[in-house]
Amino acid sequence: MTPILWRRAEARDAAALSLLGGATFLASFAHDHPGDALIAHVRKAHGEAFYAAALADPEQALLIGETALGAPVGYALLTPPALPVERRDGDLELKRIYLLSGWQGGGNGAALLKLAMEEARRRGAKRLLLAVYEANVGAQRFYARHGFVEIGETVFMVGDAPFRDLIFAAAVG
Repeated sequence: MTPILWRRAEARDAAALSLLGGATFLASFAHDHPGDALIAHVRKAHGEAFYAAALADPEQALLIGETALGAPVGYALLTPPALPVERRDGDLELKRIYLLSGWQGGGNGAALLKLAMEEARRRGAKRLLLAVYEANVGAQRFYARHGFVEIGETVFMVGDAPFRDLIFAAAVG
């Protein structure tokens, strides 16, 4: 497997993040999300304008992973928390963390999560929150192995279709 080169994303990465975000979201959820709603969601939530705005916002951080040839293969987005749980001072949300399927395994997910934790620590976070689809048992196990515990739930809407997400938290160590 080609190694992933990780770095902080920059304004010039908005188009690559849009393509990567859309591709990973489709690959992750096309099996049980309604097609038209899924496409509309990807266009809005993973459009280039979304990533350009996130990159311009100092309260958000994007990490991007690329091959040695510069092809994007993974990313993570940290934001101020917006999940419906009791918040604490020092909370930060890991809003998105994705790898293309060909780069999953072999420690790449753990490496990306570690980088996200390091970024959270640099930002003064004490606790990292995230939401994961209830049907994604593999991701839930991954987060549990890395110290995350379930603390709540929320509903994630894709068009008119509701999906139950579980909210997890871990101390930023």
